[in-house]
Amino acid sequence: MSYIPHTEEDVRLMLETIGADSIEALFDEIPPELKIKELSGIPPALGEMEVARMMHERAARDGRPLNFIGAGAYEHHIPAPVWAITTRGEIYSAYTPYQAEASQGTLQVIYEYQSMMAALTGMEVSNASLYDGASGLAEACLMAVRAHRRSSSSRILIPRTVNPTYRSCVEAIAGTQGLQFVDLPYVRESGRIDLTALDALAGDDVTALVLQQPNFFGQLEDVDALVNWAHERGALVIAVVNPTSLALLKPPGEWGSRGVDIACGEGQPLGVPLSSGGPYFGFLTTRSQHVRQMPGRIVGRTVDLEGRPGFTLTLQAREQHIRRGKATSNICTNQGLLMTAATIYMSLLGPTGLERVAAACMERTGQLVEALTRVPGVRPAFTGARFHEAVLQMDRPVGPVLEGLAARGIVGGLDLSRSHPELGHALLTCATETRTAEDIEHYAASLAEVLRSVQAA
Repeated sequence: MSYIPHTEEDVRLMLETIGADSIEALFDEIPPELKIKELSGIPPALGEMEVARMMHERAARDGRPLNFIGAGAYEHHIPAPVWAITTRGEIYSAYTPYQAEASQGTLQVIYEYQSMMAALTGMEVSNASLYDGASGLAEACLMAVRAHRRSSSSRILIPRTVNPTYRSCVEAIAGTQGLQFVDLPYVRESGRIDLTALDALAGDDVTALVLQQPNFFGQLEDVDALVNWAHERGALVIAVVNPTSLALLKPPGEWGSRGVDIACGEGQPLGVPLSSGGPYFGFLTTRSQHVRQMPGRIVGRTVDLEGRPGFTLTLQAREQHIRRGKATSNICTNQGLLMTAATIYMSLLGPTGLERVAAACMERTGQLVEALTRVPGVRPAFTGARFHEAVLQMDRPVGPVLEGLAARGIVGGLDLSRSHPELGHALLTCATETRTAEDIEHYAASLAEVLRSVQAA
């Protein structure tokens, strides 16, 4: 709502109608000790012009740093029509489309989104989005246990090359429900899953294998060999994918001899701004035989008695709709708006546009690695193909280096010392299509300055 429509007279009449003395009386059930006496950070009432000026001043305090951090959330260019359309009143305020006769527009948007995500991932069925990519992976693990009835172990193999935030989220959500998570190591030279480590698991009952492509380090895994290994031993495969990368890379539905069983990931790269960490949305796609185990909603296209096309909810797995013991999800409305933005984004770019974005990201990251490794004390941590992230090794602690870069208006990347201490002084950095050659050279020059002032290890 861009303005408050009620005058003081409107408020007086409404209170009089309901028999209340004041607006405060509407909240008299709240104990006085729980009420805040004052808001020290909030100034007295201001006019529209004063409020706008104050907000601009406060926003300016954050600055406009050059962003070279990814790690699961990416700065992409978002065409202006995406949010101009998404924030229209009839879309912005639309609620859950339980009444198909009144929700055809919302239902069609969801249907188009599902069709696009199924095509992008090479899978057969998509749901109507999830909370975010991390919780989407947790839902995928729970789904795999439900779908794989021949496995009784509930053991999920999760490589160390999977995003550590995703790993911790999965353990928090699904680890309390009887699932066991087994680490898979990676090869230090390549930053990819150690295939020899799988030999020790050859005879074990494994429910599912998780594969992230590109992995957390930006490296490209040998997904064909890994998918075939899992399927030959009766395990399901869960793919975690960056949707932008799928414009160039083989979709998970085509990995190995018969593709993965479930694909999920974070939809933020598809037209959703960084927004200080959210809200984002997760996506999840699967094979038709597993559709009954999929969390969330599915919208289908049908025809009415007169042959006219229409859309309706065809699968609802919430406990509000079916027996609690059969429910697979409590997911509801909150990500519908982000899914709508992604649908508009993909519609505007199309396959060719998305491919150009992905290619530009790979090119910019190559330029970034080349520029930064010219700086003495910096070298690539891994060999082999990558997408739009890279790990760099430094000869001194990364934390102070990032602080020095931040003082120069550059968000340089992510210090991996907490999540992957075995890598030593390692920096995960990223470049998308939004970074120019001048941005990259400015980063390299600033890094050289900072390294001269930060003591080597």
